[in-house]
Amino acid sequence: MTPETLSQVMEATWPPARRQRLGCWCIRDGQGGGKRVSAATALPGWQDEAVPQAEAAMAALGQDALFLIRHGDDLLDQALQSRGYRVVDPVVAYVADARQLAQPPVPPLAAFAHWPPLSICAEIWAEGGVGPARLAVMQRATGPKCAILARSNDHASGAAFVAIHGRDAMLHALEVRPAARRQGSAHNILRAAAGWALENGADRLSLVVTVANVAARRLYASMGMEVVGHYHYRQR
Repeated sequence: MTPETLSQVMEATWPPARRQRLGCWCIRDGQGGGKRVSAATALPGWQDEAVPQAEAAMAALGQDALFLIRHGDDLLDQALQSRGYRVVDPVVAYVADARQLAQPPVPPLAAFAHWPPLSICAEIWAEGGVGPARLAVMQRATGPKCAILARSNDHASGAAFVAIHGRDAMLHALEVRPAARRQGSAHNILRAAAGWALENGADRLSLVVTVANVAARRLYASMGMEVVGHYHYRQR
C-alpha cells in the first residue's frame, strides 16, 4: 500500500462533513468527528506564506488550526515547527492480507458484522469516547460498511467500524470494554473484519493507531500486520 493509497482509503472510509480546495490547501470541516476529518493538508504548490490562509479557513469553521503531516510533507513540517506548532498524536498505519488475517474464521457468537450498528455498539463506543459526532462520520461513509460487535463470556465486549474503498477495507473506532481486555475480543474483531472485507470485495485490511498505544501495536504485529506508513499532526 503506497502513502497515496493509504490517504485515499482513510479519506473515503472516515470522511469529513465537507472538503474544499482553497489555494494550495485541502480544508476539512470535521464537525467534531476527530482530528483526521478536521485537519488541513497541503496540495502541490504549497508555500510557507500560504499558512495564514489555511489558519483563517479553519478558524472560520470554528476549528483550531490543525495540519496533517504525511509522507513527503517535510518542508511543511519544518515551516509549522518554526511557527510554534507542536507535534500531536504520531500515528502508524498497519495493513494485512485479508485472506490471511481472516483465518481461522471467527464463530458468530464471538464477533459478527452488521449494519446499521446495534445500540450496544453505540454504548461501547460512547464508553470509549466515540460519541455522536464520530458516529455521524460512520454514517457519511458511502461505500460498503459494517459494525463489528464482539462478545466474551456471554457479554458484549467490543465494537469497531469497517468500511471499504476500492479493494481496501479500513477498520476504525476499535473499542474494547476495560473488563474484557486481553481476552481475545480485539483479536476476534480483526479476524471478523477481515472475513467481512473478503465477502465484500476487499483484499486488504488496514488500520491506524497512535504510536503511544503500544499494546494495540503489539497485537497487530502478532497477527501479521505490517507497518505501511506514518503521519502526525501539527497544532499550536
